[in-house]
Amino acid sequence: MFTQAKNYLQQYFGYESFRTGQEEIIKRVLSGQNTAGIMPTGGGKSICYQIPALILPGITLVISPLISLMKDQVDALWQVGIPATFLNSTLSAQEVRQRLSDLQYGEYKILYIAPERMDSPQFMEQLQSLPVSLVAVDEAHCISQWGHDFRPSYLRIHSLLEQFPKKPAVIALTATATPQVREDICFLLDIPAESAIVTGFERTNLSFKMVKGQNRLEYLKQYVMRNKNEAGIIYAATRKEVDHLYEYLQKQGIQTGRYHAGMSDHERSAQQDLFLQDDITVMVATNAFGMGIDKSNVRYVIHYQLPKNMESYYQEAGRAGRDGLDSECILLFTAQDIQVQRYLIEQSHHEARKNQELQKLNQMKDYCYTEGCLQAFILQYFGEEHPTPCGRCSNCADDRVSVDVTREAQMVLSCMIRMGERFGKTIISQVLTGSSNKKVLDMRFHELSTYGILKQKSAKDVMDFIDFLTSEQYIGITGGQYPVLYVANKGKEVLLGKEHVMRKEQIEVIQVAANDELFERLRELRKEIASEENVPPFVIFSDQTLRDMCVKLPQTAEVLLNVKGVGLQKQQRYGERFTSLIHAYVQEHPDLDPPTEIKVPKQKERKEASHLVTYELYKQGYSLQEIAKERDLSLITIENHILQCGSEGLEVIWEKIIVPQYEAAIEEVIAQIGSERLKPIKEQLSDEVSYFMIKAVIVRNELRKKQYM
Repeated sequence: MFTQAKNYLQQYFGYESFRTGQEEIIKRVLSGQNTAGIMPTGGGKSICYQIPALILPGITLVISPLISLMKDQVDALWQVGIPATFLNSTLSAQEVRQRLSDLQYGEYKILYIAPERMDSPQFMEQLQSLPVSLVAVDEAHCISQWGHDFRPSYLRIHSLLEQFPKKPAVIALTATATPQVREDICFLLDIPAESAIVTGFERTNLSFKMVKGQNRLEYLKQYVMRNKNEAGIIYAATRKEVDHLYEYLQKQGIQTGRYHAGMSDHERSAQQDLFLQDDITVMVATNAFGMGIDKSNVRYVIHYQLPKNMESYYQEAGRAGRDGLDSECILLFTAQDIQVQRYLIEQSHHEARKNQELQKLNQMKDYCYTEGCLQAFILQYFGEEHPTPCGRCSNCADDRVSVDVTREAQMVLSCMIRMGERFGKTIISQVLTGSSNKKVLDMRFHELSTYGILKQKSAKDVMDFIDFLTSEQYIGITGGQYPVLYVANKGKEVLLGKEHVMRKEQIEVIQVAANDELFERLRELRKEIASEENVPPFVIFSDQTLRDMCVKLPQTAEVLLNVKGVGLQKQQRYGERFTSLIHAYVQEHPDLDPPTEIKVPKQKERKEASHLVTYELYKQGYSLQEIAKERDLSLITIENHILQCGSEGLEVIWEKIIVPQYEAAIEEVIAQIGSERLKPIKEQLSDEVSYFMIKAVIVRNELRKKQYM
């Protein structure tokens, strides 16, 4: 059975070998053992149930809290040839009945449901009649009250399992589970402790960065501008801050979206779709955004404000680099954020939960102040013993020069004491820079000996310096709705001359990914195909796959199969368009030296080209829809097969594809803007004109040109 699993990994997903932990988990699942997989985000958890689903009889039921993610997961499975569906609140009653009926007849191998659906006795009764052989519990940490995202509905999973006539095997999967949460998962889902496979939490492609004592709005602007072609998520703690950052970045000319609970469902859904489709590059959001996002090409995640705990931070930061490419996770820290999170936690009326959250917040604070490896701190938090320094994070790789700023620090601290330690950084900076602000004069601060002693600096620079002193704990912040600054014990030592203050150079903004011309062309083609098929671009191919194409430069469909992430299904659907683009690029750049020692895997060779198999059915009079169903391929794949046959000179009845009333309009638009890109052509035409019709006109025109040459 496991040999079959390895074949399926290559055939459907285009990978030669399993990642760490996948093989052991899949072997246990196929042998019928209840199993838990604790793997980092991007570690390939989904494959641990998707491949067994293909091998085991009947249906695999996936319980997932991520309603917004279900459609993307199902779309991605259909892309590689795995029949799957979902049932959630976005469907009508009629759609649910139809899908349940199709499940009875074996139309699908995988069914996704939300845990809340188990509240319906009627649905539970219908579920019992389905041949379920495996239940996959995604985001399994939601079952634990010690987890950061506890969902009471998850506690019903155990009773669900008891109701099946033949008890199915269980696989529980999560990326964020402390040892205590892991124990809960195993106990509540009847998983033996020895069947909990922990692959480690380290993400070697992520670099963690702590930015303290700098102007975070300026840093954010510079970073996003420097990486404007890359997808990124910016997290803020409150709706108000999300709106502020969204408006600020929009004014800078950056394509930005926003997402928080204060928006309508329609607004949130529309913004999320724009981000998934790469129509906007940056999403500013509260923690309400992300659990339903499987977007693999997020190159950076910036936390503009402190998250409330390490689990939330690592889960949110882990949305960067799911495709395995180098990505950054940046936390812009100011000590005032601790007060914001403490205030939010204290609104809770659940005392035990409140104390637990405050304890977690203190651990988050410790992370911000650690001088050791940031990645090692995270791994230790999740139970790994003696993790080694990563060598990548801002603490490990810090080679900045330090400057002695003790004298300036004494000026600031002295001024705060003379002002009575009752104010925030704005008015303190105004006094230090000698402002004639009415409030400064009314409170007679201009009479202080510290008035204007930093007048050579701007108020903004002084506020940034106060942020630095606060981040290094020389200055403290009181709690309450209107926090004020005071001189901390560490700051008093500075005033007494017992401690020196050293300030490092500011952390510079870097470009997270260097993209060459070919990669950008491939990315543009991917976006075009995604628009045609109405799926997110990363569902077509990941950035990692595109980069592997840039290295291997495949110019034939057979060689394309050697590219990481290209299976048979995707080779058949998209191979010609990508290899044609690469071939044209290689012709333009004769200095390139494409690899020659590429072996085509034998099991991937086909006796007859797939488009010719389609053509045989076409000649027999089958409709394109009937051929798609017969061959278990998408309609778009069949359409492309017919176009390929036409371009090779085989007889195609163009009049059945190109509707006469739209033909002239298509020809006119092509004459105006050319035929290099389909989307601009489509945008100029009525909705009734399909991409298939446009491509047919282009292919037919090319044939006519050849006839007259």
